[in-house]
Amino acid sequence: MKVLMVNSVCGIRSTGRICSDIAVTLEEQGHECKIAYGRESVPQDKLKFAHKIGSGFGVKAHAGLSRIFDRAGFYSSRSTKKFIGWIEEYKPDIIHLHNLHGYYINVKILFEYLKRADIPVVWTLHDCWSFTGHASYCDAIGCDKWQTVCGRCPQKARYPKSLVFDRSKSNYLQKKQLFTGVKNMTIVTPSAWLRDLVCKSFLGGYNICVVGNGVDKSVFRPTESAFRQQHGLEGKKIVLGAASAWNERKGFGDFIELSRILDDRFKVVMVGVTERQKAMLPDNILAVTRTENARQLAEIYSAADVFVNPTYEDVSSMVNLEAQACGTPAITYKTGGACETVPPENVAKQGDVQGLADLLNRELKLNDYVRSDRDMAEEYIKIYNKVSGK
Repeated sequence: MKVLMVNSVCGIRSTGRICSDIAVTLEEQGHECKIAYGRESVPQDKLKFAHKIGSGFGVKAHAGLSRIFDRAGFYSSRSTKKFIGWIEEYKPDIIHLHNLHGYYINVKILFEYLKRADIPVVWTLHDCWSFTGHASYCDAIGCDKWQTVCGRCPQKARYPKSLVFDRSKSNYLQKKQLFTGVKNMTIVTPSAWLRDLVCKSFLGGYNICVVGNGVDKSVFRPTESAFRQQHGLEGKKIVLGAASAWNERKGFGDFIELSRILDDRFKVVMVGVTERQKAMLPDNILAVTRTENARQLAEIYSAADVFVNPTYEDVSSMVNLEAQACGTPAITYKTGGACETVPPENVAKQGDVQGLADLLNRELKLNDYVRSDRDMAEEYIKIYNKVSGK
């Protein structure tokens, strides 16, 4: 079986690692796989799977035009046509779509091709962008326009941001026309929460199933390190937070507030901050800048006593899973699918920082079942076999 995956990145970040995890398992079982991606670099050991769509200049042009005209996903025409020519040469048995936003592909050209090519399609949704007129998330502000028709988007200035025009209504109507009517397409979500939203959207007519994300347990496992000693944290209860990009929606301000509530038995550690954010943090927070070194991250997860994820928007939360795979209990807000990946006793009301602090003073339960990346990949292979009739 030949599988082609399409995603904004390959081998990095949560979606890129999900793609490469599936690719590795496919290869081990004698299948062939390519990951077509649009931006950033690819880890050396994943280059054999990678096929680049377009160029860095094309991504910048697509992003620049989108910031004016609010048409993310509707540029990159030339590179998308070239990519479709490559697909016809590669002749995949399955096309597995992931994140199509990211300023690298033209969804109109892509879906018009998919409708006439008659290749089975699996589409894993990692956020809400596919069924809204603009935003990648809509629950944090309680917006449900996507259930009828979008317009006057309250999140126009958020990713994929537009600084001038609001085309959310026309984007919504065009997406609805393009993304419906694919003859053999299965939609996958990483959480029941997102599945329930998709069922209420214009994509609700497709077969929709849930496949929980998995982590590489050869990396994310209890790992000894000198992290405590290096930072003078012996005898402290380490409260850890980690994000690929910290902002208010990921709980940046809530973590600062939490550090002020906790007494000196605790030490708050934040991983993934920028140098600018590092300078903004109070002295009682240990700040660690972003790392793509998964083993180093596993060492920090393992050194912590508890992982805290005060997110306001999340489909599944890979960081919750990674921390727990390293043997560290996780607590989170009742947000999206994030609360599905921790024990229910470890969930606080969204925005309740004192509730998080109260949980930290209790004995926390560890979710000792975290799906491995191989288990996740096996579920996807079952889906591939089903949709292809093999």
